[in-house]
Amino acid sequence: MKKTEQNQEDFNLVLKSERLILRPFTPAVAADVQRLAGDRAIADTTERIPHPYETGMAEAWIATHAPRFANRQALEMAVVLKNTNQLIGAVALTLAMAHRRGVLGYWIGLPFWGQGYATEAARAMLNYGFHELGLQRIQAQHLSRNPASGKVMQKLGMKHEGHLRAHVLKWGVSEDVDVYGILRDDQ
Repeated sequence: MKKTEQNQEDFNLVLKSERLILRPFTPAVAADVQRLAGDRAIADTTERIPHPYETGMAEAWIATHAPRFANRQALEMAVVLKNTNQLIGAVALTLAMAHRRGVLGYWIGLPFWGQGYATEAARAMLNYGFHELGLQRIQAQHLSRNPASGKVMQKLGMKHEGHLRAHVLKWGVSEDVDVYGILRDDQ
């Protein structure tokens, strides 16, 4: 993370990394969110993204971001390419401030897989969580059949903390989940 700008009252937070800008989602990118997150491959590799991703879902999701940030419940950010201003995905921290803990989540649109963007965006969010929000612990989890997401977590220095059998139900099928975590002192 090279730069942090924050104004909590109007949710004007911008994080910058080498190739990416993390910024609040706006209704103007709802169609891009629907197109990228609506790809079945994205929904298939994540726990919560629905498929089909219907019209209006992106706008409704985006509308929750500012209030959740204001209440210190979550920080959801658009992942945008610095050189083109193109939306490529999302990264988020769901917060439990009473415990100084966060849960990291991310998705990157299929055309941008395999280029290190998930790791770069997640690292910027991890740094923000530890250094700006004062979190002590950040954890993340992935469907066990999606090892690429686990590799992102490993690149961030997260430690594998467990394998949860039949932990989530995805499209009517019980799925195993792998859990990773990192403490501020681990960095």
